[in-house]
Amino acid sequence: MHEMLHHFRHKVKIQVRFKDLDSMGHVNNANHLTYFELARVSYFHEVVREQVDWHRQGIILARMEIDYKSPILLDDDLWVHVRVSALGRTSFTMEYFIVSNRPEGSVLRATGKSIQVCYDYSSNLSVEVPSTWRSRVMAFEPNGSALS
Repeated sequence: MHEMLHHFRHKVKIQVRFKDLDSMGHVNNANHLTYFELARVSYFHEVVREQVDWHRQGIILARMEIDYKSPILLDDDLWVHVRVSALGRTSFTMEYFIVSNRPEGSVLRATGKSIQVCYDYSSNLSVEVPSTWRSRVMAFEPNGSALS
């Protein structure tokens, strides 16, 4: 798994809360979306570093995929690794790995993929990915030149 994670330069620690658990003692599957969202917002703050008027122009989550690999438990040392894997004209794709670090090694808990569309709320139309976002993502990602 370590070979896969070297493509992910950004990661976020997740605090698993008791309220996240289902009756079986595992994190309920709906919480994975929240963990991905936390990672996505953190990535945006660290990499894009731009104040956005979200009421005027922002992004819309257009698609979300999750592959569940193994249950997340309350005491897991949980991290979400996230990267931008593709940049289109008006959209970009992000990939996620949820990993728990254990004494015996890292355990993959879930993977995911999302597509975000840049959107202008005043015109109700998709817009191009801002050039500042594009250049900062391409500079940050190890495969940045392959994104354009």
